[in-house]
Amino acid sequence: MGSSNGKKAVMAVTGAVMVLFLVLHMLGNLKIFFGRDSFNDYAHALRTLLEPLAPYRTVLTIVEIVLVASVVLHMWAAISLARRAGKARPVKYVAKKSQASGYTTHIMRFGGLTIALFVVWHLLDLTFGVVNPKGFDAAPADRMVAGFDPSRWWVTLIYVVAVVMVGLHLRHGVWSAFQTLGWVGRTRTRTLRLGAGLLSGVLVVGFLAPPLAITFGVVQ
Repeated sequence: MGSSNGKKAVMAVTGAVMVLFLVLHMLGNLKIFFGRDSFNDYAHALRTLLEPLAPYRTVLTIVEIVLVASVVLHMWAAISLARRAGKARPVKYVAKKSQASGYTTHIMRFGGLTIALFVVWHLLDLTFGVVNPKGFDAAPADRMVAGFDPSRWWVTLIYVVAVVMVGLHLRHGVWSAFQTLGWVGRTRTRTLRLGAGLLSGVLVVGFLAPPLAITFGVVQ
């Protein structure tokens, strides 16, 4: 795992875990369009998976631990690879680096930091209710609707920026994973690029739909 290929493999695997989580999380968020009861039932189901074989919230806690471990390993691999590339790269190459390459580097670096900070806020707002108007004891759907209330338009704006950054980060990350796994070829390149863009686009739209619908009064 200390080699570059090993770290790239870690990034690909942990990235896949996070993408799977994002897809499932997006589908769960869309439950709000079917009413508050539907969203609350979904939130309750997450906490009671495999009951009574497993105690309350056991499966969800395991998922959260795996997700946190994936995020930490993903960041470790990314930072390690960036440092190794920086040490191996000649000064002249840095001077000639293309604008597109620099853009991608900034998106991945600052996008990752933006996403990390947003996740902390998101958990404090909608999971733990610390900064949510309804607080922790409110039903999940009530916290979500209150969290994106029109009076808190700035929260929605932050959410939009963060989700767009997730989309850009994801698009490049999925494409990089395809390259790491050796799936990229002359005939596959266009298809895989389209697939990475389509996946990130669907997730961006899916995650933005609920908060924007709440902010503009479509969901109340």
